[in-house]
Amino acid sequence: MPPGITLQCPSISTHLNMHYTPKIDDYVKWRNIEGWVYYLDEDHLTIEISVKPKVDNLVPMHKKHHCLIVVNNYEYGELVYVNSRRYKNATNLDDMEVFVREF
Repeated sequence: MPPGITLQCPSISTHLNMHYTPKIDDYVKWRNIEGWVYYLDEDHLTIEISVKPKVDNLVPMHKKHHCLIVVNNYEYGELVYVNSRRYKNATNLDDMEVFVREF
């Protein structure tokens, strides 16, 4: 993201009525889906809703298929923050160490 650009959304992210700014590795709810913020820039973000291993090795640097939903920046106000993860490459949910960010 270019310097000086801040992404903000006016959503009511929790029951405490806080201002939420999306970040990669946040777990969010949006409309009828939920998942991890996988990519973020000034125009849009993607929410990862599923991952499955690849059966081929056509692109060796990518080991999994990621199913992503695009959310445009004008829709950020609909995002609801749930929690964040510290360890992106954990092998299971227990190792991911989920926590709630402070705003």
